[in-house]
Amino acid sequence: MVGWNLIDRGAQALWSGRLAAGIASGLLCAAGPVLGADAPIAAPAPVLVEVPPSSWSFQFTPYGWLASVKGNQTVRGRTVEVNETFLDIVMASHAGMTTSEFEKITVDWLATARDPRFKRPYTELVYQPMLELLAYLRANGFKNFIVSGGGIEFMRPWTERIYGVPSEQVIGSSIKTRFEMRDGRPILFRLPEINFIDDKAGKPVGINEHIGRRPIAAFGNSDGDLEMLQWTTMGGGVRFGLIVHHTDAEREYAYDRESHFGRLDMALDAAAVNNWTVVDMKRDWKRVFSFQ
Repeated sequence: MVGWNLIDRGAQALWSGRLAAGIASGLLCAAGPVLGADAPIAAPAPVLVEVPPSSWSFQFTPYGWLASVKGNQTVRGRTVEVNETFLDIVMASHAGMTTSEFEKITVDWLATARDPRFKRPYTELVYQPMLELLAYLRANGFKNFIVSGGGIEFMRPWTERIYGVPSEQVIGSSIKTRFEMRDGRPILFRLPEINFIDDKAGKPVGINEHIGRRPIAAFGNSDGDLEMLQWTTMGGGVRFGLIVHHTDAEREYAYDRESHFGRLDMALDAAAVNNWTVVDMKRDWKRVFSFQ
């Protein structure tokens, strides 16, 4: 397995215990700013939402452009008054369509979009060690879940193909939907209202609502995963927590305590207190992406 020698000994207690539930968090693909016209953007992946058209001006941080984008802007052919709030962008770009229409937009975008730095499809920017970890867990009787702050309906169309995690094992943020009959056919219509935010303290809530069991292993890479790691590892019995520290600016990105996105500060301190394994990406991963 690429780069996972660091955790083999600590994880062995989990495998020998024949425990059936495992969990993987949202540290599965590249976590830098991804910019493009009418496309989703990856914060600590797969936290993905639509970005503004490339003609908009913004700073080089994933959410920095929200501070500079104001006034009337065109989003998916509609004129929208944009403030500093992130939710304005999400509501304007993700609602007002059926779930089937949204899925098609997602699939079509993934088929053509390329990362501006790596010049590759976003589905190729998945961490090779995480793919190997997921495969290792499955081979040893674990059931893996993706728990992400990103949109659940954005992730579900492609997680099984890329990660081997079926759609029913994806937990994420969501907007409200409404059942309607249109021309004699049932549809689900996406509304411009937040339903659930699966981030920080919301992650244990989402896990409990979707799974109904406390995980025994959790993997994170930011302060957004802190509560999930606490919920998982402080439940008694044999448990395992791991944090990936993004330290490789050459092969991926380097960021932690002072970052405007994917900040890793409180969780890094908690790792030392709670004896969680910390993986240094630059030091411990032989490869980050499969193409390297």
